[in-house]
Amino acid sequence: MKSAYKDYFRGILTKYRQQKASLEETKFLETYYNMFDVKEDLINDENEPLFSELKDDIKAKIDQRIAGPKIKKLSYSWIKYGAAAAALLFVSVSIYFFVYQQKDDPIAQMDRAISPGGNKAILTLANGQQIVLNDAAKGEISKQSGISVSKSKDGELIYTVVDANEKSTENARNTISTPKGGQYTIMLSDGTKVMLNSASSLTFPTSLNEQDRIVELNGEAYFEVAKQKNRRFRVVSGLQTVEVLGTHFNVNAYADEQTIKTTLLEGAVKVSTVKESTLIEPGEQAVLDRAYGNTIAKHRVNINRETAWINGIFSFEGDDLKSVMRQIARWYDLNVIYVGPISEEKYFGEISRSSKLSEVFKILELNNVNFDVVGKTVKVSYNQRPSQQ
Repeated sequence: MKSAYKDYFRGILTKYRQQKASLEETKFLETYYNMFDVKEDLINDENEPLFSELKDDIKAKIDQRIAGPKIKKLSYSWIKYGAAAAALLFVSVSIYFFVYQQKDDPIAQMDRAISPGGNKAILTLANGQQIVLNDAAKGEISKQSGISVSKSKDGELIYTVVDANEKSTENARNTISTPKGGQYTIMLSDGTKVMLNSASSLTFPTSLNEQDRIVELNGEAYFEVAKQKNRRFRVVSGLQTVEVLGTHFNVNAYADEQTIKTTLLEGAVKVSTVKESTLIEPGEQAVLDRAYGNTIAKHRVNINRETAWINGIFSFEGDDLKSVMRQIARWYDLNVIYVGPISEEKYFGEISRSSKLSEVFKILELNNVNFDVVGKTVKVSYNQRPSQQ
């Protein structure tokens, strides 16, 4: 634990002894105690003195407390080679709430300047007109050759056929693009639902009335394809094409990722390149490695992890630091610079995408990663050994 945290912790402990601690400070200390009481293997030479002080001063009071509602722990988990970091994560984030939200320091300033992502996107019509969807009023925002484009009360973009007899403009295609720090959901004219992740774009015909329904994806999107007998739905993303009749699947095709990943939740999907194709079943993922061109591998995956982003969660399962930072940078609209050698350790765990950036950084700092934030630029460095007090 860093020196500043120790000083603050001891300050609360002193107030607790003098019966001057607030209710939140009391809950903080008792929760810290409970965490170590459950995870006694977490005690080490660095935190043992703090634990001893807590044990001597608080245990008796905890035993005497009238039974009441249990303290609600933060819904984060961050596990690095075991459960230790998950417990320490709670302590670190708790300290953040008590220390940094009470001061107008650089961390508080950073949280005001850099927010988690949200519903943001730009719609580019066939005539080149651009509509900022997060600023657009609810209701109809455009009408194109028998197709009405509207924004629902929930902020979803909906394409609806209002005049099936009106001929669509030949090759009329629209593009919806999300910036870094944005996401958006769109309902295409055939009833297919697409949720775009940050820094992504989808180009599609305004009217999907051809034999093959073809869209183009850059970035990541989750598809719930409307079933239409004998009418294929195709997603073209870089080197590969995903072909379905009706199903739910996720495609991760960011240009800055080494692989293109297609994960199937239900139904059947064919993933193809110019040289080969493969069928995947629910629970499987097709992986195309850009370094090997057109070779597709497939394996079973945790689909909850692969689609966690649509539920507002970062989920890491053996990801290295740079992979973690790419996801964070897209969601918080950051530019990342690495300084010196970077750890190759793997990270496991989950954290809400609604978390403040400082909370995310505090979690990573538990593993000796340092951050220096100036505006939207983050310099990332790594301590080879834990800092000495």
